[in-house]
Amino acid sequence: MSKVKEEIARRRTFGIVSHPDAGKTTLTEKLLLFGGAIQEAGAVKSNKVKKGATSDFMEIERQRGISVATSVMGFEYKGQKINILDTPGHQDFAEDTYRTLTAVDSVIVVIDVAKGVEPQTEKLVEVCRMRDTPIIVFINKLDREGKDAYDLLDEIEEKLGLSVCPLSWPIGMGAEFKGVYNIWESNLKLFTEAKKQKIGEALQIDSLEDSAMDDLVGKEHALNLREELALITGVYPDFEKDAYLSGAISPVFFGSALNNFGVEELLNCFVDIAPPPLPKHTLQREVIPSENMFSGFVFKIHANMDPKHRDRLAFLKIVSGTFKRNTNYTHTRLGKSLKFSNPTAFMASKKSVVDIAYPGDIVGLHDTGNFRIGDTLTGGEALEFKGIPSFSPEHFRFVNNADPLKAKQLNKGIDQLMDEGVAQLFTLISNNRKIIGTVGALQYEVIQYRLEHEYGAKCTYENYSAYKACWIESEDQQQLEEFMRLKNRYLAEDKYGQLVFLADSSFSLNMAKEKFDRLTFHFKSEF
Repeated sequence: MSKVKEEIARRRTFGIVSHPDAGKTTLTEKLLLFGGAIQEAGAVKSNKVKKGATSDFMEIERQRGISVATSVMGFEYKGQKINILDTPGHQDFAEDTYRTLTAVDSVIVVIDVAKGVEPQTEKLVEVCRMRDTPIIVFINKLDREGKDAYDLLDEIEEKLGLSVCPLSWPIGMGAEFKGVYNIWESNLKLFTEAKKQKIGEALQIDSLEDSAMDDLVGKEHALNLREELALITGVYPDFEKDAYLSGAISPVFFGSALNNFGVEELLNCFVDIAPPPLPKHTLQREVIPSENMFSGFVFKIHANMDPKHRDRLAFLKIVSGTFKRNTNYTHTRLGKSLKFSNPTAFMASKKSVVDIAYPGDIVGLHDTGNFRIGDTLTGGEALEFKGIPSFSPEHFRFVNNADPLKAKQLNKGIDQLMDEGVAQLFTLISNNRKIIGTVGALQYEVIQYRLEHEYGAKCTYENYSAYKACWIESEDQQQLEEFMRLKNRYLAEDKYGQLVFLADSSFSLNMAKEKFDRLTFHFKSEF
């Protein structure tokens, strides 16, 4: 087996997705703790501890206690190289999450035991299912009172459309929570202290009928566990790796990330079953990870990861071949050759220079403005990876300069933040006024905050009422010119010069579609 194939086989690149507050960032931290990547967990919620969670490194995230940008963390565990992409759960940042999901090979969905399946989770799982991404479910916060385990499994099957297969099972819940029985490895993990902060060693249980169980968890709990496990075996399908890899079944684990419970079981099973880097489609052909030629695509751009230095970092997912430092690669869209003297690997906000990276790895490239989201880098062949669209925003506001002396800084700031895909910029054709469109209203605060703190520019907003942004495609030049003449005040260009119709209502959009039947109206930019 060649060195490259060996490296590919030991890579696991996955995303963690959930509704806000389901405990996703805490779970990420505990995975890093078990992987020996960090020594102590940052207290995510506690303001007394100024450390902040390892994965939340933007100032605004620390203040709000939410993850705004996707962070990437890599660590070694049991001979495997694990790359975690922690995504924002907040729905106002959904677009960043959709794009991140194009760069992962599998996903862990975190669900809060008390709240069950929430709308944001449904949306994200739908995106995973569109691509048949393998999914593992982690039901979190069992140290609190919540829904019955069976009810939760029914809800997951019903709302998320997943076929589930429990690989661990809780013993009690909330104040009665005793521990977790690991079906995958047939062992038992119990709390050993009244305060429930310490976990005992995993106890190997050869048979559930073993009377030692009664002494360990109490007769009633032992009886319940036996009955429940018998029922599970009857109701849910057995775990089959192929079915999981094709997205047909989803293993479920129970635990409490805050108390380190159930996390190690999840990680051990994940390392065994999760897929190594998978082939990816380009417009030209399918690219296989073990090919010799290097290829990769940019799924995220982050400006000013270090506010003291004006750096932009493009996050590159490597799809095939090996990426080497100081080597020339072709930027397909620009048709130019680029080389990178200090590509970085990530450990949340800590970065280290990397000499060689393999398929499945995420590399940060310092960027002076060459990259936009979706760009492809290759060893020479002209390929374009597909599937990273912009969606029609739901909120629109004019952006005004609040400090005339800082016009240049404002334009530069808006330009760079839009390249990151934080929001979309539309320039009205009639008067050149700039409109920012976002998926959620919280984005406007983030933009305002970052413009002021990172670029020294101040802006104000005023509402612009639009129903949808539609990208226009035309087969008929004459009809397009007529449309542009009549709808002039509703037309804008996006950042890449594509024509966009900012329809003011669903009625006017439908009328335009009827009248201009040779034009096509798209709700996303990739058509």
